[in-house]
Amino acid sequence: MKIEHIAMYVRELEKTKDFFIKYFGAVSNEGYHNKNTNFRSYFLSFDDGARLEIMNRPSMEDPEKTPARTGLIHLAFSVGSKEKVDELTARLKADGYEVASGPRTTGDGYYESCIVGIEGNQIEITV
Repeated sequence: MKIEHIAMYVRELEKTKDFFIKYFGAVSNEGYHNKNTNFRSYFLSFDDGARLEIMNRPSMEDPEKTPARTGLIHLAFSVGSKEKVDELTARLKADGYEVASGPRTTGDGYYESCIVGIEGNQIEITV
């Protein structure tokens, strides 16, 4: 069994799609638009077969995304090496994204950083 995909609602669909393409090598489908409900979505595919569905619709709620809450907290991307973790973290920081932690080796042995990415969503970058 495998997780088929993860989905998230976003305010700015195109900007979010471009973020994952630019920094994480995502490949997007052509998108979907339900003209009756004005629901829109893209499926973003990554090298290892993982997929992320980003979605938008009118009248979405957008509560504050506090770090210690229930539900999904971050998306984690393995980039293959400590050097790549450092490079991508530095690139995101230079482009104005907040680095919440790291790069560092955690108590459970992961080398990682965590950035506050698009629309306040946390993205973990690890080996």
